[in-house]
Amino acid sequence: MCLVWENLTVELPSMASGSTRKLLSDLSGYAEPGHIMAIMGSSGSGKSTLLDSLAGRLSSNVKMSGKVLINAKRSSMDCRDISYVTQEDFFLGTLTVRETITYSAHLRLPRKMTKEEIDSVVDNTIMEMGLQDCADSKIGNWHLRGISTGEKKRLSISVEILTRPHIMLLDEPTTGLDSASAFFVIRALSSIAYDGKIVICSLHQPSSDVFNLLDDLLLLSGGETVYFGEAKMAVKFFAEAGFPCPTKRNPSDHFLRCINLDFDIIAEALLRYQNICAIPESSSYPVKIRTTEIREILIEKYKCSDFSINTRRRIQETSEEPAIEPNKRNNTSSWKQLSTLTRRSFVNMHRDIGYYWLRMALYVLISISIGFLFFNSGTDRETFLERAKCVCFVYGFMSCLSCGGLPFFIEEMKVFRRERLGGDYGEAVLVLSNFFSSFPFLLAISLLSGTIIYYMVKFHPGFPHYAFFCINLFCCLSVIETCMMIVASLVPNVLMGIGIGTGVIVFMMMASEIFRPVPDLPKFFWRYPVSYISFATWAIQVHFQSCNNLSLNCKPSG
Repeated sequence: MCLVWENLTVELPSMASGSTRKLLSDLSGYAEPGHIMAIMGSSGSGKSTLLDSLAGRLSSNVKMSGKVLINAKRSSMDCRDISYVTQEDFFLGTLTVRETITYSAHLRLPRKMTKEEIDSVVDNTIMEMGLQDCADSKIGNWHLRGISTGEKKRLSISVEILTRPHIMLLDEPTTGLDSASAFFVIRALSSIAYDGKIVICSLHQPSSDVFNLLDDLLLLSGGETVYFGEAKMAVKFFAEAGFPCPTKRNPSDHFLRCINLDFDIIAEALLRYQNICAIPESSSYPVKIRTTEIREILIEKYKCSDFSINTRRRIQETSEEPAIEPNKRNNTSSWKQLSTLTRRSFVNMHRDIGYYWLRMALYVLISISIGFLFFNSGTDRETFLERAKCVCFVYGFMSCLSCGGLPFFIEEMKVFRRERLGGDYGEAVLVLSNFFSSFPFLLAISLLSGTIIYYMVKFHPGFPHYAFFCINLFCCLSVIETCMMIVASLVPNVLMGIGIGTGVIVFMMMASEIFRPVPDLPKFFWRYPVSYISFATWAIQVHFQSCNNLSLNCKPSG
């Protein structure tokens, strides 16, 4: 197996000026099994863009030209041969390391595998990534102390190697790690590569120990190739170009010093400061030539070097080899995915005190408060207005507490997006699993709140009235929870989600009888269609229609 990219160019069109900016410019290269390749360069050099291009995850607003081939065949999103580990580590913090890997294994491994075989794969993966000491530790969230950053990064890799992909792409796996943790991660990746896999990772500025573990190196600057070849030969290339690496200096530091254009900006700012303050110019500045000029010399040197010629020849040889069809994804069945996600979501909801337990306590407290405010209102016609206010408060304002679950929905959506990009499951499975897992909690909230309010306020006696009141409340909560999940899937952060989520609830309340009878609403928009999609409108009307001794007809009129 071989991964090839040829004449790869990525452009970002500008909607304002109509011009385009090149993120990658005519890149060509290849990666072979048994080798770990590092993509190095300064910030903005195109490392992540190249990985996104190889993984087929470029944004829709950029244009790509060129070829990305696996076994002389164009790569596709549903290919099992490629696995991509992004910079962000999104997990459910209430789960342990072993649980996270196990749930992922049940979602991703083929349906023909038994539970014993899956457990064996999980144990082997934990051993391979050195996670035995923290296997039963929770990952950690806002109220739970969890595993370290290095362990979390190795967990991200563990989840991806479950399916034993032939190609692993990792975007800066050592970011935020100390030297020891970074070495451990790259050493683990080297072991995966030596097992016959292709490993490509972007590294910002690795230590010398980490650099010595690398087999191949791709240096990028401004989206252009500065060097591509064996990592150990890069020092020789720079020396032949006239920029030898000083003795006892980290090669990666020297490479980035020669191609990072930010050093020119820093040098100019320092020179202006020296002139203003009349400070003598330092004679110890190691490089007298501008970084822009060094970069241009290196790029031209590479284009006519043996490294570039060998790269073109190897790409040509690969294209002439017989094409091999990449492996397609063969995930487990939809029913197993649904049951696995339901169990995982239920465990997360049960362990996170802020997800439902805290809200359940608030619902009970507010229900008791409502019970005291409208205590023993009875069923007389004289107290109809009190009961109406109570019902409006319950089905309207009390339901706003569901906004409290929005931050937890957003955290779950981050995990879903990562797994969805990996092709683990679809949106329908997520929605159904979330509903089934939240059902017991919503039912408990409805029964607790409904029982307290119903018997303290003294609504119409009889079990049918009581059951209808609780069911009505449950339906309202379910609708709002679903709305909050939709909002969570659309917003980028919690603050915007709370604002939009609250706005959606208030918007529905405005078209209900909490503020004005439905027949009196303006026909355009508010009565049609808002009053018909408002949960509060139907909840309040149905509640009063269920009262046998009240001859009310609150059905939305046309």
